[in-house]
Amino acid sequence: MIRALAEYVTATIRATELTDRGASVKTVEHALAALYGCGIDNCLIDVNGPEFSILDGSALPYVQQIYKVGIQVQPAGRRYFIPKQTIKVHDEETQAILSIVPAEHFSVACRISYNSPFLKEQVASLDSMDNFVRQIAGSRTFVFLREIEPLLDLNLIKGGSLQNAIVIYDKPIAQDKLDKLADMMGVKRRNAAHLGYIIQRGMTFYNEPARHKIVDLLGDLALTGRFIRGRVIAHFPGHTINNQLARAVRREIDTEALPLLSGAEEYTFYPFFT
Repeated sequence: MIRALAEYVTATIRATELTDRGASVKTVEHALAALYGCGIDNCLIDVNGPEFSILDGSALPYVQQIYKVGIQVQPAGRRYFIPKQTIKVHDEETQAILSIVPAEHFSVACRISYNSPFLKEQVASLDSMDNFVRQIAGSRTFVFLREIEPLLDLNLIKGGSLQNAIVIYDKPIAQDKLDKLADMMGVKRRNAAHLGYIIQRGMTFYNEPARHKIVDLLGDLALTGRFIRGRVIAHFPGHTINNQLARAVRREIDTEALPLLSGAEEYTFYPFFT
């Protein structure tokens, strides 16, 4: 049994990994984001392997299954974290800054920026959790092509393909090396001179990478163990600094706080699929 709490995070390389008493599981963030976005705070997940499936690279398949099996509203009141003042974490190396500002409702503003002509800067926001399914959940993970080979060397992204990731080819590499990567990924070879996005289906949103960062952030903040009443402002978020913010919240949580609302009062669900 591994508790889904920030203090059990032991690795944040491209994904969040939880470990307790010799047992570990990685890539938990998309499933946790789906639970968090659907207003679920009591769930036992049975995993028969070391890693959650990447599925289509987003949180949407988990949301679809949550709606399929249904949601049980329980009689216990929901407990929230309400910050009394701004909580901020800063990574000097990456210049990432994450803050939670006191507010009446939960919302997220996210900004990302990379040294890439194809992903210089993007912004995205989630102004209400009622919009999570329609506006955020379906955003897929992304990766730069130059990052793929070391990820495969680390035994990561075993299920990765152009079906479940947006691959950004922004810096030319030798044709033989590109061919090798294509063969490793099981995709068609391409001309090494042609830079750009490598995807097999179109972008879900024009700013899909920034929206996916909100998916990751929600999954990592789910590890606070509470739903948050506050505005999250994220400049260059990533799993490492996300976990730092979640741990900061954990330190602030008053364990004697009383429940505020029943789960049914906080979210309105809008399933849009069959």
